[in-house]
Amino acid sequence: MAYNHGVRILENPTSLTAPILGTAAFQVVVGVSPVNLAEDPYKATNVVKLAYSFPEASAAVGYSNNLKDYNLNQSISATFKKFAVAPIALINVLDPKKHKDSIPKTTCQVGDLQATVSIEGILLDTLVVEAGETTLQADVDYITGFDDDGYAVITLLESGAGAEATTLSVSGDKIDPSKVTKNDIIGGYNVSTGKESGLELVRQVYPLFGMTPGLLTSPGYSKDPSVASVMAAKCLKINGLFTCECIVDLDSTADGATKYTDVKTVKEKSGFVSEHMSVVWPKVRIGDEVYYFSALYSALIAYVDASNDDVPNLSASNKAIPITGLCLDDAADSEIVIDQEQANLVNSFGVSTAINFNGFRSWGNNSAAYPMTTDPKDRWFCCRRFFSWWGNSFILTYFQKVDDPANVRLIETIVDTENIRGGAYVSAGKCARAEIKFNMDENPVTNLIDGKLTFHQFLTPYPPAEDIHNILEFDPYALESALGAAAT
Repeated sequence: MAYNHGVRILENPTSLTAPILGTAAFQVVVGVSPVNLAEDPYKATNVVKLAYSFPEASAAVGYSNNLKDYNLNQSISATFKKFAVAPIALINVLDPKKHKDSIPKTTCQVGDLQATVSIEGILLDTLVVEAGETTLQADVDYITGFDDDGYAVITLLESGAGAEATTLSVSGDKIDPSKVTKNDIIGGYNVSTGKESGLELVRQVYPLFGMTPGLLTSPGYSKDPSVASVMAAKCLKINGLFTCECIVDLDSTADGATKYTDVKTVKEKSGFVSEHMSVVWPKVRIGDEVYYFSALYSALIAYVDASNDDVPNLSASNKAIPITGLCLDDAADSEIVIDQEQANLVNSFGVSTAINFNGFRSWGNNSAAYPMTTDPKDRWFCCRRFFSWWGNSFILTYFQKVDDPANVRLIETIVDTENIRGGAYVSAGKCARAEIKFNMDENPVTNLIDGKLTFHQFLTPYPPAEDIHNILEFDPYALESALGAAAT
């Protein structure tokens, strides 16, 4: 043993571990975008793009005001323009090499050396521009760009061959969102290329960005039962570890629920029963803009969480939403009006909607599992999200402890850290109980020598106060007392 003389120190690792929290309502949206407007149209398909701002989202996957044909536009607009919340992960499945159509030769008028091709979705690199009999060369005779409507603008160069042209003939290719099918949204794994597509890309979110998915959406496409069922399945065992929830639309076309009394039948026919799923109905309108409700509802949940210290204990029901009406999914986007009594019936089927109560508000607390299940952990959507979020946070926090010695110090570290953290949330009123224990009767010696530790945690998020009942009663004795006092 070494001979020591003087003062020495020894540092031990901190006995408490700082929690690492996943973004509670991190939206992952799968759909179709005007990729011809993206920074690189041919590198925006079946890749996960992270955006913290509207310009980032626009550059990543493209953006236009065409909300009808491009559902990612709806989520981008709802997230950044309506609720101003971030971040969001975007997965576009429209392939400009596959989902495209040819543009018939079109004549455009030239004014001040510029011509606008009033066709959406043009792929600039495919344009063939002719001035009379002369085929013009890009970047030599002209340059191209897009206006605010997503139309291609051809600017003739004064030094180019078409400088004197009064008309131009234009042809080429354009993207065609109508060629995207539900199978593109569902996606899969290509054995020959090793590439994933569609909803399969949810697996890549955490490895790429270090954030666990909070909400999966695919506005419009999710009304298809086959798409919704895959979304529900993808909420479980993400990367073999994490859990999240999804928001799906209930079909409001002529084949779906066109009135509130149809909701139960259509929901059951669609097979929407997962506790990790919230079903919304119908579509919503903001002036002339029409959105699938899931795009707006998902952004609303993200906003509620972000305004609540990134803790998903609050229900997103009875929150103000910036819409001007409800409508169906038909050619005319037919307006519908439902009152609170009708909305309550919709809620009883496990579907959320919106009501106009001095301004539109979201309305509904139940997951899709209701009324099949009444377990508060799975019935109330905010409680279900709280459990998923807490479980993800536990994994992220203590992953660094895996393979440490399974000794008393490790057990005490986890128990103490979790109970301090849980006590803070209880004190803040975000849950009624969050307590963890290490019980020896749940840890037999056979498990301990096999390297397995089992903890038991009690979580009690507050359910929403869905029904507040006040009993009014006339008290005749108060009248007698009051009049008697006056008589004396």
